[in-house]
Amino acid sequence: MGRTPPHPEMSQFDLQQVLEALVDPVRRSIVTQLDIAGEDIKCGDFDISVSKSTATHHFKVLRAAGLIRQYYVGTSRMNSLRRAEMDEAFPGLLDALTTRPARVR
Repeated sequence: MGRTPPHPEMSQFDLQQVLEALVDPVRRSIVTQLDIAGEDIKCGDFDISVSKSTATHHFKVLRAAGLIRQYYVGTSRMNSLRRAEMDEAFPGLLDALTTRPARVR
C-alpha cells in the first residue's frame, strides 16, 4: 500500500458519516472545489482559510467518510472526489450539495 492512506470501500459508506463530514463549511467547500474543477487537486491548492494542520484534519474526515480519495504524486498529496461512487451509494446527494439553485426574486 505504501504511502496511500486507507479509504473505505463503497460497501462501507455510511450516510450518517457522510452527512457529518459535509456539515462543516470548509469540508463542503473542498468537495465543491473538487466537483467544479473536474480534476484532482493538491492539498495546498484549495482555497480554504484554515491552517495546514486544520486542513489535514478536514481532508482526513472527508477521506474516512469516503467522499475523497487521496494519493501521492511525488511529494504532493492529491485529492479526487469519489463522485461516481457517491452517486451510486447516495443518488442526488452531491448534486444537491454542489448545485446552487437560482434565486427567486
